[in-house]
Amino acid sequence: MTTFSVAQPSESARLLREVPYDHPDARRLTQALYREQVATYGFADDPADTPAAHFDPPHGLFLIADRDGVAVGCGGIRLLDANTAEIKRMYVTATARGQGLGRHILRSLEDQAASRGAMQIVLETGVSNHGALALYQSSGYGPRPSYVSGRDPFVNRALTKQLGE
Repeated sequence: MTTFSVAQPSESARLLREVPYDHPDARRLTQALYREQVATYGFADDPADTPAAHFDPPHGLFLIADRDGVAVGCGGIRLLDANTAEIKRMYVTATARGQGLGRHILRSLEDQAASRGAMQIVLETGVSNHGALALYQSSGYGPRPSYVSGRDPFVNRALTKQLGE
């Protein structure tokens, strides 16, 4: 297991740890994300339908964010091709939001994607996920056409960012 620690001046250290996608903490957090998406949109992709191997190294990675010994956030990357990584299952629990943890996870995922040779990152989020949209836009992500067939443009937003800029 790989861990990443970043100390913040005004808060305790934030710990990110790499885990398999089927780890109990990953399952608990991705199911919480799923429940929020269903409550917002009436439907969602079930994270249990995603093969755990999508996040296996060296072509993928899944991170858990711990605060005070409790898993409170997560996110993963997987390479779609030699130049493109996809961010999946970004989530921070309601009690841990608004403290920069999502941005910390996002930056770590971007760094990990770049270390795997990715030149760009793609992701999808929902039109009603205003916090995620604000995070991605402030982090340099812009709109792109959907890269997943069958997506509803009134529900899904596809975004991209070039790495190394």
